[in-house]
Amino acid sequence: MVHIRNIALPDFPLLLAPMEDVSDPPFRAVCKQGGADLMYTEFISSEGLIRAAAKSRQKLDVFDYERPIGIQLFGSDVNTMGECARISTEAGPDLIDINYGCPVKQVACRGAGAALLRDIPKMVEMTSAVVKATHLPVTVKTRLGWDETTKNVEEVAERLQDIGIEALTVHGRTRVQMYKGEADWRLIAAIKNNPRIKIPIFGNGDIDSPQKAVEYKNRYGVDGVMIGRAAIGYPWIFREVKHYNATGELLAPPTVEERVQACRMHFEKSLEWKGPRAGVFEMRRHYAQYFRGLEGARQWRSRLVESNDPLEIHAIMDEIIAAEPVLVG
Repeated sequence: MVHIRNIALPDFPLLLAPMEDVSDPPFRAVCKQGGADLMYTEFISSEGLIRAAAKSRQKLDVFDYERPIGIQLFGSDVNTMGECARISTEAGPDLIDINYGCPVKQVACRGAGAALLRDIPKMVEMTSAVVKATHLPVTVKTRLGWDETTKNVEEVAERLQDIGIEALTVHGRTRVQMYKGEADWRLIAAIKNNPRIKIPIFGNGDIDSPQKAVEYKNRYGVDGVMIGRAAIGYPWIFREVKHYNATGELLAPPTVEERVQACRMHFEKSLEWKGPRAGVFEMRRHYAQYFRGLEGARQWRSRLVESNDPLEIHAIMDEIIAAEPVLVG
């Protein structure tokens, strides 16, 4: 098993990446059902949490069926991050995660997320403040470095382990790369093979199939992998990876009925957590992914997106099952 202090995970655990405007409780519910072993909230702004901004506070919602679940924080001020760790601890997660990897301009150009890769002493100070502010395990997600000339994640791993983090996830790109090009896992492997490193090391980047997950496990020796975009509209990715890792065989793709059931569960959880108006509106971004590759998918998506009536949306989903569309791509 893989342990993050008192959190026991299976061998080669599969983590759901924290994705802004995606990894909310409704989405996490379907991914947990699909086999995710450890999940995280959407990243939460420390400044927003201190101001008690409604959106930031709502992101603290965690539920027992999600466990183990981590709350992920980002920010640029050391003291504020420490205070937010205390606030987040009161919400009852299993761990606190710090985001040192977000590359988007609104975050990195304000001195948070991946920007801390340019100021390792501040990163160490901030991480120490978070570790001291909570009794929960603290983990970190980061990138290889700011750019090709400053790939400093090996130093980051050692220094953050030394001040008390209990697991590290590394995305195999620099901040400058954003999400372009191919993720490079060689430095992730170097961290895992470093005899000084005793904490679990998880790899992230480009895991979009069971074959690739197991290939990267064997090639780079990571303790587990984090899956992000490949899980959007396809929570079965987790069970497929587990089955392939155990047997070397691929599972059949989900049936039309399974696709509709997962989409319906996601939709119902969205209504429960966000309310009928926001729940209907924010679910629209997911339909195309759930029904991707099905014959007539475009027309089903159009009808679902155009409807504001939950009963009508359920009826359309029933029609999809009844139509028995074939998988064409």
